[in-house]
Amino acid sequence: MPKRISILVVEDNRLVRDGIIAMLAEQPDLTVVAAVDRPPAALEKARAVKPKVVLVDAALGDHDSHRLVAAIKRAAPEVRVIVMDVLPVPEELHDFVNAGASGFIAKDATLDAFVSTVRWVASGTDVLPPAFTSSLFSHIAKLALGRKPTEVAEAIRMTARERAVFDLIADGLSNKEIGQRLDLATNTVKGHVHNILEKLALHTRLQIAAYARSGKSESPTP
Repeated sequence: MPKRISILVVEDNRLVRDGIIAMLAEQPDLTVVAAVDRPPAALEKARAVKPKVVLVDAALGDHDSHRLVAAIKRAAPEVRVIVMDVLPVPEELHDFVNAGASGFIAKDATLDAFVSTVRWVASGTDVLPPAFTSSLFSHIAKLALGRKPTEVAEAIRMTARERAVFDLIADGLSNKEIGQRLDLATNTVKGHVHNILEKLALHTRLQIAAYARSGKSESPTP
């Protein structure tokens, strides 16, 4: 019989914690080895019982869940951490990925999605819910940490035309001016801007400009 996946649950709401334990207890291949409500206890249990997976609530009252994830990874590097009840906000996900999280469970996740995420992460797969990956954030999260915006722009495989538009936005040109510079229709430029927004998980042209300028400011001056 395959070894059951051991799980540590970190959730400060007792009713939610008990519900998660009961839900996981119904799965023949999963077992909750400990459940705690505070970071100090979570670190102690992570070291003591060495679970395969740690489920951490994204909002632990007054505590910083990002720091807890990082502390767990330092205390028990082999442990796989899943963050629960997370919202699809790029900055939030970026912080958790940077801290060492291997998977995420959305607030509206179904039971099947919940247990599937636990199994996938335990097997070594990093998991982001489909709603979080539509903007290619998963790709950026894996490639962008510790890298300059210009390096990320190259890493996500912009086309040559998208890269040209990206650079001109950074220079402050409007869509019409970019079209004139590149001999493109304004609607075509808008299409490229839309693609860039999607690839960089940004929302406005201003964010593209700020993102690109931050990369230029980091580049050495000749």
